Amino acid sequence: MTTTLSPDTSLPRDTDRATLIGRIWQPGIGPTLVAVHEGGLHDLSHLAPTASDLLEADAPPADAVREAIQSGKAPRIAHLADVLANSFEAQDDETNARDFGRPWLLAPCDLQAIKASGVTFVESLLERVIEEQSRGDASKADAIRAALSGVLGDNLAGIVPGSAEAAKVKALLIAQGAWSQYLEVGIGPDAEIFTKAPVLAAVGTGAQVGIHSGSVWNNPEPEVVLAVNSRGQTLGAALGNDVNLRDFEGRSALLLGKAKDNNASCAIGPFIRLFDAHFGIDDVRRITVGLKVVGPEGFVLEGSSSLAKISRDPLDLVGQAINPHHAYPDGLMLFLGTMFAPTQDRHGPGQGFTHVVGDLVTISAPELGALVNRVVHADQAPRWNFGIGALMRNLAGRGLL
Repeated sequence: MTTTLSPDTSLPRDTDRATLIGRIWQPGIGPTLVAVHEGGLHDLSHLAPTASDLLEADAPPADAVREAIQSGKAPRIAHLADVLANSFEAQDDETNARDFGRPWLLAPCDLQAIKASGVTFVESLLERVIEEQSRGDASKADAIRAALSGVLGDNLAGIVPGSAEAAKVKALLIAQGAWSQYLEVGIGPDAEIFTKAPVLAAVGTGAQVGIHSGSVWNNPEPEVVLAVNSRGQTLGAALGNDVNLRDFEGRSALLLGKAKDNNASCAIGPFIRLFDAHFGIDDVRRITVGLKVVGPEGFVLEGSSSLAKISRDPLDLVGQAINPHHAYPDGLMLFLGTMFAPTQDRHGPGQGFTHVVGDLVTISAPELGALVNRVVHADQAPRWNFGIGALMRNLAGRGLL
């Protein structure tokens, strides 16, 4: 299953007016902050050594990027099509494998904390309760789904989390014996905000994404990811894959860290689209994120997740993530959650969906482009070894600190 990444398939539909920033690995140099412009990638190092620093500046980052390109202070250093084509890691037959002597794309964030919101859509809320009641056993999911749908479906429709009406529904569901810790964060006043991955651990488009080899029930989670600076200002958005192990989390919510944070289990990209006159938070609120999974055996799964159906406003989630109680001096990337929890049977009736090694996962939105990754076991994905210390030494050696 050969795949080639290209500008036509990777970039937003209105690329000509989008302000896109990202990071590439330059062999012999290291990670470099870049902007997309007229088919090229332009070096933004003179503006900021990191994506985090760019978003921390007082000036609107989109304005600063455009001025740098127009003034010639951000020189073109690579052809976008070439870098995209070289961003795909080795495939099954090793054809079109990445050439490590040429640049490739990284995740577009760097020093930002990587946080995620959970249970932000009614549709996926039901699936979280199913995971909990099935104790992570996919074979029990269908029966529990049917039993819960009648109790929860009508009760949860149109509920505003934290409202007086939500409190009444909570009391009703407790009386019916249907209350759950997931319902608490789904309709209660406090959102679920957790750490998805360590700083610098996210992978970019074309990279392999990892599932734990001990998991037998897992799935992609297609999401919008907000770029937020240390002052709580939301300045851009990207696509993300919050890879999830449903069996691990279903056995116990205390296994959330193991279900969510494994080697190569977080993908963000292909670029951060900065907010400007053509794209802002209202556009994010209207985004529909598409998902397509193509398996090595020919299996195909497709679905979508509309931000218009989110139960908490994106900026409310930002406010719950960063506030007087939670500080992030280098900013954060915040996954907004997904309404899509795949249930399509793959290995037999009642078994639902789970990944297999070799799955090609495409997460897309017309406003943000497409994030493409292939699934492997986490212990077989390239091991993450370029952390904060390595980045600081690299930037200092290049005179960028």
